[in-house]
Amino acid sequence: MNSKIKQIMSKLRELSDSDIAVHSQRFFKTGKGEYGEGDRFLGIRVPTIRQCVREYRAISLEDTTELLKSPFHEARLLALLILVAKYASANVNAEQDAIYRAYRGNTEFINNWDLVDCSAEHVVGAHLFLRDRKPIYRLVRSKSLWERRIGIISTFHFIKRKDFPDTLECAKLLLHDKEDLIHKAAGWMLREVGKRDHNAEEKFLERHYKQMPRTMLRYAIERFPEKERLAYLHGTKQASGK
Repeated sequence: MNSKIKQIMSKLRELSDSDIAVHSQRFFKTGKGEYGEGDRFLGIRVPTIRQCVREYRAISLEDTTELLKSPFHEARLLALLILVAKYASANVNAEQDAIYRAYRGNTEFINNWDLVDCSAEHVVGAHLFLRDRKPIYRLVRSKSLWERRIGIISTFHFIKRKDFPDTLECAKLLLHDKEDLIHKAAGWMLREVGKRDHNAEEKFLERHYKQMPRTMLRYAIERFPEKERLAYLHGTKQASGK
């Protein structure tokens, strides 16, 4: 561990709170057999971590990558938020490529839903928006829960630009996924499509809703009118003909 990383970790320990750490360990399911098994927390709130980004965003990409390998969740969160900030301010392709490669090369450390959700769209989605999008499909087909979540959440960058086909195709690929965290992520992204184009979401749902895991469906139709929502939940929704 070099001096810069030691300095950052010292700062994070100063900000730590044991009560918050205990709560976080429960909230992020760190018990045996749970999705966050073995994760360690210092006990630092997200707004405080975001303040640290402003202080440390200028550290090198190599140091950021080293920080991402920390056993402490908040250090990994800080590293990811620094990567997001670096990518947003990068103005040359080579710099963007390096940040993207650092992210993709260390997905084993992006190992909880909050770590994915704060970063995937801003690095992976942003990088692939005007490039070959095949890496998203490799992620969605990965054996890793977290890589599959990175894949579908990265398409949020596309959704915000009213570009929906990849989200819909990824959601289709995830219809039979066994993980609840993937059901939630895919349903969330479908809901975000629907906020911008209800017909696009509705066409997908009418074709696939009877195969969808219950959680995915509930997330996808959360904002629908009550009558329409119940028709989907009860399996009685008729094709709209649109």
